[in-house]
Amino acid sequence: MSEPLTIEDVYKLFEKTNEKFEQSRQEADRRAAEADRRAAEADRRGAELDRRLAELDEASKRTMRAVEGLTTRWGRFVEELVEPGVIRLFRAKNIDVKETYSRARVKRQGIAMEIDILAVDETEVVLVECKSRLSKDDVDYFLEKLALFKQAFPHYKNYRAYGAVAGIEIDEGIDRYAYKQGLFVIKPSGETVEIINGEQFKPKFW
Repeated sequence: MSEPLTIEDVYKLFEKTNEKFEQSRQEADRRAAEADRRAAEADRRGAELDRRLAELDEASKRTMRAVEGLTTRWGRFVEELVEPGVIRLFRAKNIDVKETYSRARVKRQGIAMEIDILAVDETEVVLVECKSRLSKDDVDYFLEKLALFKQAFPHYKNYRAYGAVAGIEIDEGIDRYAYKQGLFVIKPSGETVEIINGEQFKPKFW
């Protein structure tokens, strides 16, 4: 027969229950504090990541501006190298241009276009695209310009328009690719420039 439960037994049971409850509460507080600490650490790391990404973005923008500036300077250098020889070069090809214009720009009917060098006479016009390094993408983009040229510059709608690409360096095979599109190809030769198309070349006109 079990002994009767005394008040002291009840009190001890209450104390044990209260002790377990307190331990559970402390453990819950500890876990909550740990969760808060981890959340704060995550916030700190997130803020640090945001700061580093902002710095990287700014550095990327600075680099891009520097590259664009360098590309622009190189492009102008090529134009300044090519332009003095343009009239001589194309007169030798029986295209009797008499004057040149640098960076001819227009915005018309939703078309914005800039031509590096225009060489003109009364009935013919030559468009020259100048690059420090000539790639296939450059040639393709220039062909798109040529297709829209007379729409952008209607003053020349009755002219015979020719295209030429110039580069200090030309990617492998791109000179031949440009020939096949009917374009003249110009590159440096000593202290001046020359058209490197062969004698059999027949230019396309737009």
